[in-house]
Amino acid sequence: MKSMEIKTYGADVLRTRAEAVVDFGPELESFVGRMKSIMISEQGIGLAAPQVGISKRVIVFYSDPENSPKIQAMMNPEIIASSDEYDKMEEGCLSIPDIRGDVQRALEVDVKYQTLEGKEQRGRFYNLPARIIQHEVDHINKILFIDHLSFAKKAMIRGKLKKLSRENASKG
Repeated sequence: MKSMEIKTYGADVLRTRAEAVVDFGPELESFVGRMKSIMISEQGIGLAAPQVGISKRVIVFYSDPENSPKIQAMMNPEIIASSDEYDKMEEGCLSIPDIRGDVQRALEVDVKYQTLEGKEQRGRFYNLPARIIQHEVDHINKILFIDHLSFAKKAMIRGKLKKLSRENASKG
């Protein structure tokens, strides 16, 4: 089995809209298990499949990061509603190391998704889990947290992003 690693800024897969999951079964279960392991080993709180080089609509995240080690997986997640209340909080990303910035996100989201077995579910998430889901759903829609940053902040990190992009170009 091919080893998976975190893809960083400049990797094409991060700017490609991920494909829907249509095959549910042991292979998907194994893939999600590997994603969870990578998220834990990299000390993340969420991870989307494109971040490990797989253009599929799969996310894993801590569903209650402040109180529980339970990791939830969602296939084909879609945010169907969000609250009118927002807050701004500093975010980072495993795919954009050493860069952080304030991002405004909805405090609540309603999400439609599928389980590992392909069963349709709906859930409402609040506060930090809602933020994580929005961040990871952005990934499968080819959006990075830096796209939400202010013009001034983007100008400040431009050099770091160019360096990451060059490092990626030399890898592949």
